[in-house]
Amino acid sequence: MSTSVPIDDPLSKAPGEWQQWMTDRGYPAFRGRQLFEWLWRHHIRHYDDITVWPKDLRRTMATAMPLNRLELVKAEAAEDGTTKLLLELADRQRVETVILPHDYGHSLCISSQVGCAMGCHFCASGLKGRIRQLSAGEMLDQVAYANRWLKPQGAQVTRIDIMGIGEPLDNYPNVIRFLHLVHDPLAMGLGYRHITVSTSGVVPKIYQLADEGLPVTLAVSLHAPTDALRSQLMPVNRAYPIRKLMDACRYYVERTGRRITFEYLLLRGINDHDELAVKLAELVRGFPSHVNLIPWNPVDEHPFLPSPSAQVRRFQHIVQDAGISCTIRRELGQEIDAACGQLRLREEEPVSP
Repeated sequence: MSTSVPIDDPLSKAPGEWQQWMTDRGYPAFRGRQLFEWLWRHHIRHYDDITVWPKDLRRTMATAMPLNRLELVKAEAAEDGTTKLLLELADRQRVETVILPHDYGHSLCISSQVGCAMGCHFCASGLKGRIRQLSAGEMLDQVAYANRWLKPQGAQVTRIDIMGIGEPLDNYPNVIRFLHLVHDPLAMGLGYRHITVSTSGVVPKIYQLADEGLPVTLAVSLHAPTDALRSQLMPVNRAYPIRKLMDACRYYVERTGRRITFEYLLLRGINDHDELAVKLAELVRGFPSHVNLIPWNPVDEHPFLPSPSAQVRRFQHIVQDAGISCTIRRELGQEIDAACGQLRLREEEPVSP
């Protein structure tokens, strides 16, 4: 059973909500804004760390709004600088966050759910189904933890990809709240254009996201250009077939002016044939789009093999020759099982939902 963490979660409150909370209890409104800033700019772990507060307010908050921040279970670092963090939530459930180094800085791949209900047949995230939604605060705390991790290097997160464990658009209200919180100048102040929201193709929510007026990048996990093959790989396609998905993508481009990124995971002998590259190019032609080819990180529980490097490059050239922007994602963190959900499964302790 999937449940959302209630808004009483202190990490999910916006500055205005904290100001109202304070005034409702007889405290000055500025204490609410102050709290939000200390939570995210100073990354305090306990109310006692707010040194500008009187002791009575610290005690009141500890009782009224217990503060539960993410705890590190395990960190794995690859030679290329990729770092995967396994983080534990207040209820002992666990999620993964991955820090990825780039020439421009560091991107962060965050999780939006504990587990996933989409059931994609190549993915480790959904092998045990969806346990629950993450709150906006639990998502934001992944960013805060990554920034604490990077601080000794004099670095911080400069891009966010909501591409970790879970289907973001299946946790729509909390993801939208997260986007507003991470953009707030009292928190990370991250521009919307530096955020990517991924989806396996939940069509109604793509329309809804388009109408939010937030210029985030939309990344669609496509992985096949025909309904027959995509339905075999991704059960979501049975509910929202490719024609409906592409109509939603065109609407997103029209409403936001942002091009769509189509993620295409290459599986040997399954979806990497030349004729499928031609069909893929035909499918995404006609509106601003980019194809991101992804060499598959093997998952023991699934029977697939990665496409040979030569075929990956050949697939790319076919798509490019058709006039479509197409790149191959850098293979980062392979020695630390950087595919979403692998570390969580390996380190998991039995926890009841």
